[in-house]
Amino acid sequence: MKKHIPNILTLLNLFCGCCALVCIFSTDFETATLFLLFSGLCDFLDGFVARLLKVKSEFGKEVDSLADMVSFGVVPGAIVYMLLHDPQLTSDLYNPLSINYLAMPAFIISAFSCYRLAKFNLDTRQTESFIGLNTPTNTMFFIGLLYIAKENIFGLSDTVLSPAFLYSIIPISSYLLISEIPMFSMKAKGLSWKGNEARFIFLAVTISSLFWLKWAGLAFVVVFYIILNLFLTLFKSKTNPSIPIGSKR
Repeated sequence: MKKHIPNILTLLNLFCGCCALVCIFSTDFETATLFLLFSGLCDFLDGFVARLLKVKSEFGKEVDSLADMVSFGVVPGAIVYMLLHDPQLTSDLYNPLSINYLAMPAFIISAFSCYRLAKFNLDTRQTESFIGLNTPTNTMFFIGLLYIAKENIFGLSDTVLSPAFLYSIIPISSYLLISEIPMFSMKAKGLSWKGNEARFIFLAVTISSLFWLKWAGLAFVVVFYIILNLFLTLFKSKTNPSIPIGSKR
């Protein structure tokens, strides 16, 4: 039975992702966020439990990607669709049942998420770190964007809800998902400062942003994460020009 425990957690990830989609299309964003948090927790635990019980398998890896495709692939596309759908997003006049074909390019993000997840399964370089933006982090950004629009953080609601901004963010997000930019993971080999500097700095910024801005802070945290990784890549390329971008070294 123990070999099925990680798969049960993976299926819970998928289940919560489906529930989050229903909540997003019903404009119940708070409940959707809770479902996505549980999806993320299950996504972390399935791999952790599989390693702990020594039951890692190719089947589990494939099921994990299929679940992630919904929770962290379709969901960000759905969020952008809703942001593009109608400028009345946060008002009582909003009609979630109508269809807006001009908002459908939002699901280009979902298509590139699918490409990224398939690429990740075959890329042996991404065992301890990432190459390109991982799908859960990409989803975190759009959750934060949703709350910036909803709560008008820093007066940015009109900007976030503008089609010009949203249509611009679609190709940027899609590119980052499949890019060759090295990005660190939070898998630390110990608690010492040396070797974990970027992780500790990122963790401090994350806690501060969430404490200050709550869920809206997720968008700023992800932007900081991307900028920090670009800075680290540039710094490493200058100090070690022989190491190509995308190398694990």
